Amino acid sequence: MGLWSDMGQVDIYDKWLRQPLEKYGAVRIWFAGRWNVLVTRPDYITDMFRNEDLYAKAGSQKKIPWSVIASLVGDNIINSHGETWKNYTAIMKPGLQKTQFDSKPILAQSRKFVDVLLKVQEDVGRNSGVLVNPIIQRFAISAMGESFLDIDFKCLDDPNTRINELQNIIKRTIFKPLYFNFPILDKYPYIFTSRRRAFAIMHEFETLLDELVRTRPNKLSRKEPLAAQDELVVHMLERALEEGKMTKEGYLANLKIVFLTAHENTQQLLNSMFWQFGHDLTFQDKLRAEVLATGVTEPTPEVLNKLPYLTAIICELLRVYPPVSQLINRVTLEPANLGGNINIPKGTWVGWNAPGVHSDPAAWGPTARDFIPERWGDKPEDIMAKYRRETVRGRFIAFNSHSRKCLGQGYALLELKMCLFELVRRVKWTVDPGYKLKLTSGGILAPLGCKVRFEELDTGRISEKTL
Repeated sequence: MGLWSDMGQVDIYDKWLRQPLEKYGAVRIWFAGRWNVLVTRPDYITDMFRNEDLYAKAGSQKKIPWSVIASLVGDNIINSHGETWKNYTAIMKPGLQKTQFDSKPILAQSRKFVDVLLKVQEDVGRNSGVLVNPIIQRFAISAMGESFLDIDFKCLDDPNTRINELQNIIKRTIFKPLYFNFPILDKYPYIFTSRRRAFAIMHEFETLLDELVRTRPNKLSRKEPLAAQDELVVHMLERALEEGKMTKEGYLANLKIVFLTAHENTQQLLNSMFWQFGHDLTFQDKLRAEVLATGVTEPTPEVLNKLPYLTAIICELLRVYPPVSQLINRVTLEPANLGGNINIPKGTWVGWNAPGVHSDPAAWGPTARDFIPERWGDKPEDIMAKYRRETVRGRFIAFNSHSRKCLGQGYALLELKMCLFELVRRVKWTVDPGYKLKLTSGGILAPLGCKVRFEELDTGRISEKTL
């Protein structure tokens, strides 16, 4: 629908989808060149998530294998099914779902992130807003690289790194509404020269990422094998490739999907956070009071996980602004009866819309569309219990659910907590008065072009002794 209008996706949902989906729980929708079934009713979603062998995961590599997006993501741990998925999961799960991520690189990158924001604010002047998305992306790529791929891409040091530039190009290319809705056009790159260039960009990204990881300084300088607890997912992927447990094609597809998803979700949620906290300072002020009350400048996961408002506010951000807003990447392997009510033919693509689920009064009450962190509780253990409970019930699907839930969600929560802790400790921000909220029209959910004004706080100054 973004092809025909300049509306944001929440407005599109409100105008065309909210009424039928809140009434029936599922609708037919045209997407990626075919009719699909889109679901928002929690019991239907739970039925779909629990029955993996009926509603099988199958992404663009199966749906539109000739497309630009299929050349980007390939057959990976997120979109594969059956034995292929089991193999990828066995290899990668220990690195994606570590119980103890090293938080020091995340803290270091968070500090550098705040430094860059303040430097850019100084450069543009106190009466001008800072365009935050490009800087957030540089932070998210840098933090992800150290935590998963054993490399600092140094995007915060240099905004012109090619790997960062390619992400900007890829996002503009992938989410063009015309090709998103009519991927059949990707079959004719000799006619549509922009698609020929798009395929070339996807190939360049794959080649560059492979080279950067293969020649990373940590790998070349390491003389002793890593202890098992220190291994990252990249080490597991490399060993699987060397041992013949994964093809080179599978290795590259999974390397790319780790890079893409492990920075993109954080990036877009932080975009939403800057908007939400910058136009209503109540949330920012309350969080800052909780953070400063700790007296801590070197937060550890243990410190972060004891902060109830920090935990609740991230849960509410994920509920109101789920970065992956809609995903249609399952296909029925046999005729299905969804939730005992809706007959779906074999070979039908089905998916979900997270903002629709999260804003339905039937699931979240009359305040479903309001930003209220307190709805999650006031104790960290109670908040996370509700988080898990609502996920299982299909009412909170920011990280999917059941057997195909996001394996990296623990890392994402830690990164967000660390970054928010450092931000509110060191700076105060307001949305630039000239900025008017406009959400993306499709794909990832986030504000477009948000500009923010930053002010450094005396409470955030770090002494040399602390460092």
